[in-house]
Amino acid sequence: MNDNDEDDIHRGGPAAFVDQRTAPTRAGLLCPDVRGQHSLHPIESRKAEFEGLASAIRLDIVFSEVIKVRDVRPATFMGAGTVETIGKRVKDEEIELLLVDTALTPIQQRNLERETGAKVLDRTALILEIFGERAATREGVLQVELAHLNYQKGRLVRSWTHLERQRGSGGFGFMGGPGETQLESDRRLLQDRIQLLEARIDKVKRTREQQRRTRDETPFLIVALVGYTNSGKSTLFNTLTGAEVFAKDLLFATLDTTVRKIVLPHGREVMLSDTVGFVADLPTMLVAAFRATLEEVTQADVILHVRDVANPDHLAQAQDVLMVLADLGVTPENKAIIEVWNKIDLLGLDDLGGRPTLEAAVPAGKVVAAVPVSAITGEGLPALSQAIEDALSLQSRSYRVHVPHSAGGDIGWLHNHAEVIVRELPTEQGSDFVVRVEPRHRMAFLERFNGRIENLDS
Repeated sequence: MNDNDEDDIHRGGPAAFVDQRTAPTRAGLLCPDVRGQHSLHPIESRKAEFEGLASAIRLDIVFSEVIKVRDVRPATFMGAGTVETIGKRVKDEEIELLLVDTALTPIQQRNLERETGAKVLDRTALILEIFGERAATREGVLQVELAHLNYQKGRLVRSWTHLERQRGSGGFGFMGGPGETQLESDRRLLQDRIQLLEARIDKVKRTREQQRRTRDETPFLIVALVGYTNSGKSTLFNTLTGAEVFAKDLLFATLDTTVRKIVLPHGREVMLSDTVGFVADLPTMLVAAFRATLEEVTQADVILHVRDVANPDHLAQAQDVLMVLADLGVTPENKAIIEVWNKIDLLGLDDLGGRPTLEAAVPAGKVVAAVPVSAITGEGLPALSQAIEDALSLQSRSYRVHVPHSAGGDIGWLHNHAEVIVRELPTEQGSDFVVRVEPRHRMAFLERFNGRIENLDS
């Protein structure tokens, strides 16, 4: 198999079932409420989010309901009576697809399909389907396909009789030896494709690392937008940068990282990065596949955690985001985080014509600032720009440095690796500069200009 292969090895999962060229698939949504299972999100919020996920692809949602699960059954997840009731409803309402808001084992999925007569997809498969539709760049497509194939690998079971038939025992003599089952062949081809995709993504990762090294040679700092899906990150990105990144009231509207330059109140230029949105129970395989993209967040100098404060579940959503960030090694202890309380325009006005206070909104963790804004109206954005500048200043240090006439190369180094605030009038001995140095360049600065600097912040 070569790099140009565009085979459809086992894309017969969710992507193949939801055919965009035909009429919308008739679907039923089931949101299990498992007794004793803790969740940050109340069941009604979980149900609403699952409906939002299902609405992100081309489905005709016939019904959506919460089902009580007293004990999780290894064979079907839910009880026999519940399965029988669902099966009858599937038949009566001609349901083609059942979406279940949980992670099903391959056996549970297969048994539910057999008992209900409908195709069954769990939460992970649905999110994979959405990612498959949203991926726009070659890198995004590779990452989604890898996650999908890893998901499918665990579901290669003997579901069809043809998988049990031997092939190769007759006919083509050049194959030789005992025949391999169709199932074994499928697994082998699947693993080959996974290894190929992993190699391609590893190449992407090496390219990103090279780009980071190049970026480290410039004075531009990175400010990364993160947040729960549909919190308004891309709209905020567009408003701050004047860009036209795809932004819509959809879950996972953005999958591919976009970077643009913005200018802060006092003229400092930084790079603003928009990233993929997070969601509760984001499949581990997706986090793993998108790690090359998500690692951009780990390299940022400031994190803007965007929260939709008009959503009653925004605090639990924020906790989900922090858990994913922690998995990436990003914590308030090692990164400056600003919470952006977005969509205040949806909160209405108080009796005096002003915005209601956000007394119920509290930071989800340790932050350097929390700024209420509206990415749509622009309200609060000047305060946000100032907060970004303040956060960056907290991490940088200002110095006066002397550069003799004989060390002209030092002037170029300062312009490339620091922010030159003032260049004082030259004297016979040389020139003095007042510069601001960021943490990633501080060690090199101190070594290069040892004996010629004065710390202005001490």
